[in-house]
Amino acid sequence: MWHRYTTRRAVIAGAAALGGALLARTAFAEGYPSRPVRIVLPLGPGGVGDISARIVADKLSDKFGQRFFIENMPSPDGLVAGHNVLNAAADGYTLLLVTGGIASSVPQYKEFPLDINALVPISSLGSFDCLMAVNAKSSLQNLGDFLAAAKAKPGVLNVGTISAGGVQNLTANYFKQASGADFVIVPFRTTPDTVVALLRDDVQMVIDFYAALQSGLDSGELRAVAWAGAQPSPSLPKVPTASQQGVKDFRAGSWNSLYAKAGTPQAVIDTLNKALVGILAEPDVKQKLLALGIDAKASTPAEMDRQLHDDIKTWAAVIDRAGLEKK
Repeated sequence: MWHRYTTRRAVIAGAAALGGALLARTAFAEGYPSRPVRIVLPLGPGGVGDISARIVADKLSDKFGQRFFIENMPSPDGLVAGHNVLNAAADGYTLLLVTGGIASSVPQYKEFPLDINALVPISSLGSFDCLMAVNAKSSLQNLGDFLAAAKAKPGVLNVGTISAGGVQNLTANYFKQASGADFVIVPFRTTPDTVVALLRDDVQMVIDFYAALQSGLDSGELRAVAWAGAQPSPSLPKVPTASQQGVKDFRAGSWNSLYAKAGTPQAVIDTLNKALVGILAEPDVKQKLLALGIDAKASTPAEMDRQLHDDIKTWAAVIDRAGLEKK
């Protein structure tokens, strides 16, 4: 009798403790945020990712009446920023900007030195696809001309990208595999280096993000011939995709998103997601991000999680087919 009574008492006490913990977490979430929130970026200041994150952070600050501030921690593959967030409390006061670059980085390692499952998505902030461009003075008027020339003279044409192993470089590898064209992929250190090479005819096409090529496009030195995404970008809606020009099922792009440490109260995730859905639908935000080549769009956490893992599979297949050595 004593054993049955004490066991029942322990169960009741345990249930009460669990209920109290849940109530405490709910109360905490309802008061969120009650102090400044840090958004850690795996990027340096001044770039497109940094500027776009600050636009969103300012809007979050206005909405909640608490400062959302950016902390830049650039490093290869975003590892320093990622570990910094994982070493913080899972309370929603330290968030991480995750870019599509992580999806291309993970499969380049035998074992990625960051547990991505220890992070949980809040929402996408927007997407942006690579753009293919040629010298405006080139006889290659469109993507069909480039592909015909590459197939007529295998291994002669060059395509310039930045960041060997980065999204732009892997997009070039993916395009080569999908199109069946034989061209040489030439990695450069910076976008200006690739543009100079294009204007000198050292390379016959470049693949980079719209924001990086925008000045050359605006000046008339470069001519856009194709988007690498699933559909034309609002940045240049009249430029068709490579898929629309015969390179079937070729879809490659990138994105920015906001993540938190796993274990962050779901109510906090929901609060932030709801705020971002509203912010990213605001006309001024959409216009500011579009000027950076970003199609502003929120997502559910589940949609963002699916996007990340789908992209990891896509880039893993590209890397394997290209025979790139893993770290």
